This record gives sequence, C-alpha cells and structure tokens, in this order.
Amino acid sequence: MLNDRILETFPNPHPDRDYAIEHRVRDFTSLCPMTGQPDFARIRIRYLPFKLCVELKSLKLYLQTYRSHGAFYEDVTNLILNDLVAACAPKWMVVESRWSIRGGIYSVITCTNGTRPE
Repeated sequence: MLNDRILETFPNPHPDRDYAIEHRVRDFTSLCPMTGQPDFARIRIRYLPFKLCVELKSLKLYLQTYRSHGAFYEDVTNLILNDLVAACAPKWMVVESRWSIRGGIYSVITCTNGTRPE
C-alpha cells in the first residue's frame, strides 16, 4: 500500500453470519503508464467480511489517489485487491474493473482472493 492510500475499517457488526458486501464505483480514473492519459473504469468490489468492513469515505479517498498513479489495468485491479485484503482480511473478495473502450478494445479485469463459501 502506498503511503497516501489509507483505508479505514470498522468492526463487522455480524461476524457470526456470512453475508456479501458490494461496492460499485462509476467514476474511477487512473493514468496510462505509456501515454500519461487518463483511463476510465467502473470498479466493482464484492466481499464476505470476517472481522472488519471497509469504511466508505476512506475507500472513496483511496480510489481517488489512482487519478495521479500510472499503471496498467491489470496492475491497478490487483493493487486495489491487495490493499483491500491487507486492510480488512475478508473471507473472500473479488475486484472487477471495466475499462472504457480504447483502440476498439473493451477490457474487464477480475481479481479474486480466497474461496467463496457456498
């Protein structure tokens, strides 16, 4: 996790039950490391919390730090997953990024941590 990317958490109010949390972000941007131009995506985060949940304001501020971060789609998606897992240690988590069309190609990157309980 980069120093300026602080994710806050709070105690899971129902640690005795498996339940899914989903957050969707429609206006995510990062920088293309090749051109320095902005890349636009929608991010979907789904997870089964264990002891901690991610606080939404800190998630929003964390994601905004990517506006000045140059990385490829695959790296951005994996970095987000790594940072979220480090912050809240969920039972299972998936981060999906859906990138705007560039050069006629539409990219979707899906990264998973853990095994989703049935």
